[in-house]
Amino acid sequence: MKRRKAREYVLQFLYGIDFTKIADNISSSELTEKLRLFWKDAGEKDKYIKKFADDIIKGTIINLAAIDSAIQAAAENWKIERMASVDRNILRFAAYELIYHKDIPPAVTINEAIEIAKTFSTNESASFINGILDRILKNTSINS
Repeated sequence: MKRRKAREYVLQFLYGIDFTKIADNISSSELTEKLRLFWKDAGEKDKYIKKFADDIIKGTIINLAAIDSAIQAAAENWKIERMASVDRNILRFAAYELIYHKDIPPAVTINEAIEIAKTFSTNESASFINGILDRILKNTSINS
């Protein structure tokens, strides 16, 4: 449950910065400050949750161009900028986990993304996210 909560924080953070487009050119110090303010507002005390979330946030932002490219390649007939922001950001952090976190079983990452989509988006979004993440996993497995 701690990782689920951390992933929900990741979604909140990524969703928040998605509209400002700062993720495209954010410096390490700016990101550190935004995370500090985010955690202050969130009031989360659990260090494990914060550390796991920070890792996913930083990794997603640092690798955003490659992640968006992987999502776009897997999203047949969809442009990433036309996707709902919640769905796009769930896809981003889940794709980061699938591509860069080999220590997390892919089935866990995909299931968590689906459950978070059901909570924060729609049942149709859950199905959409499942399909794209499954294609990303297959594309990543082929290229590994």
